[in-house]
Amino acid sequence: MKIIDLSVTISEEIKEPLPTKIVYEDHKEGAKKMGGKLFEGITGDVFIDGNGPAGEFLTVTSHCGTHVDAPYHYFPTSEGKPSRTIDEMPLDWFFHDGVVLDFTDKPDGYMFEPEDLIEKLAAINYTLKPFDIVLIRCDADKRLHDPDFVKIHVGASAKATHWLIDQGIKVMGTDGWGWDIPLHIQAADYRANPRPGIIWQAHYVGIEKEYCQIEKMANLDQLPPFGFKVACFPAKIKAASAGWTRAVAILEE
Repeated sequence: MKIIDLSVTISEEIKEPLPTKIVYEDHKEGAKKMGGKLFEGITGDVFIDGNGPAGEFLTVTSHCGTHVDAPYHYFPTSEGKPSRTIDEMPLDWFFHDGVVLDFTDKPDGYMFEPEDLIEKLAAINYTLKPFDIVLIRCDADKRLHDPDFVKIHVGASAKATHWLIDQGIKVMGTDGWGWDIPLHIQAADYRANPRPGIIWQAHYVGIEKEYCQIEKMANLDQLPPFGFKVACFPAKIKAASAGWTRAVAILEE
């Protein structure tokens, strides 16, 4: 069995509008702070060589790093019912056969449609089945620390998202910053011709049809088009719109 990491590292270096802050506490600091808090006020040289427990304090959004968006992220309701939060999602959605569709031949900001998906599936001679986890590769993760990271991924149209769900797909993912096309393209289109259905058009599909999406994945270039499992269980955060995931691909050797 071979396991390939499909997750980015949660760090302050990712260039995105939802910044992460990490305060690192080394072993010496841990000895000073934790002695009294964790060991009922014991003081003095109780730690070996003055080295206590190291730790980190993180200020993050549930949408930082590689994460799974819950239906609640898209809208208060889905399919006419209250949208489910990440802790309410069925775990069996998040361990299934994976399929990689390669969009590295498309330019930054390209919006793919159902016709594109059908073409890519034909190219690898694969027919989707219910609960496959479909991953969109554009290699945006290779530019994760570039200032333009949020502007470079391909994105799904509303029609493409509907089409995937209609094939029985419950979880879909991308190595880009988001599932929709980049925000600056959405904004420019709306300013040029204000109309509904432009901003977050793929996300808002969740109003009609329940699904989850994985954003900011990595290493999709290391995978075959199919023939592997994806495990992407989200962190169980109470009533949250998303949860971080250490997504991996599992290949039999």
